[in-house]
Amino acid sequence: MSIDVNNESGTEVDERAILDIARYALARMRIHPLSELSVIVVDADAMEHLHIQWMDLPGPTDVMSFPMDELRPPSKDTEEPPQGLLGDIVLCPEVAKRQGEEAPTQHSMDEELQLLTVHGVLHLLGYDHEEPDEKAEMFGLQAAIVDGWRAEQGLAGPSPAPTIS
Repeated sequence: MSIDVNNESGTEVDERAILDIARYALARMRIHPLSELSVIVVDADAMEHLHIQWMDLPGPTDVMSFPMDELRPPSKDTEEPPQGLLGDIVLCPEVAKRQGEEAPTQHSMDEELQLLTVHGVLHLLGYDHEEPDEKAEMFGLQAAIVDGWRAEQGLAGPSPAPTIS
């Protein structure tokens, strides 16, 4: 799996954890091991610009996903996963920090960025949360992936509660 993490935000973030959880999520979703992903960490101004440009919404947001080859997880265990460019995930640590502090189960900016990385991966794979059934599926899968990764890392407790609405 080729995953690039590029921190352009000026904020110190745990790039290794972002890389590791993205790799774990893609493996768990059975994405071809030669697929490529880019994760970019930006400041609030850059994220606000992207949010306005692509979503026509004001202010910075926490995570945005820009799919390339529209790869999907294989539907059967015997099916060979396709290889390709997944796309880009853009994260904003300033928003992640605030969300972690305001969450019912307060958690660190890095924990929020890990959650947002998985959220972004799932969006790249075609998952969405517009409808209640889609939201239940996506957030359930997101929690299972984050919890599985945390357990593998020997981190205590369940994943942070989703802060994404």
